[in-house]
Amino acid sequence: MIFTKQEFKALALSKAKNRGLIALNEARSYSENSSKTSIFLSHSHKDRELISQAKEFFENLGIRIYVDWADKTMPEKTSAETASKIKSQIRKNDKFILLAPNDAITSRWCNWEVGIGDAHKLLLDKICTLPLADNRDTWQGNEYLQIYPRIENSSNYNADYKIIYPNGNSDSLTNWLNK
Repeated sequence: MIFTKQEFKALALSKAKNRGLIALNEARSYSENSSKTSIFLSHSHKDRELISQAKEFFENLGIRIYVDWADKTMPEKTSAETASKIKSQIRKNDKFILLAPNDAITSRWCNWEVGIGDAHKLLLDKICTLPLADNRDTWQGNEYLQIYPRIENSSNYNADYKIIYPNGNSDSLTNWLNK
């Protein structure tokens, strides 16, 4: 079942409260905890609130997460240096996840990043999308995104979040993150 934006927000806020945080951290720094797995999070800058929620969600799972706007070494103004650093980070991080509310799909940067992620991560099963719908089952997506696995909320109350593959097979998110 695809997350709605409201469900994902409630989940992230719940995780933040469990960790003793009042507000989600939007400081210009990214997590570098001791996890063996790291994620490059592709996103539209229009989705700043969702990005913070995604950071909280994955950090709560013990995963390092890279978000470009939180990287102090990124230029303040986008340039060829920005593109080069992003490309390097996509390669460097273990996994690639596209934060994919309907609006993100229109971002030229997201589409470019997905192309880089595809080239470096697809055959290794290290790329997926995190679709977020405005309402239940309203996620539009794009046809080309259907070739990637996606993260969904499990309909089983006791189950982990899951990865759904294009062929219909599934795996727990935890297993996928630790591959």
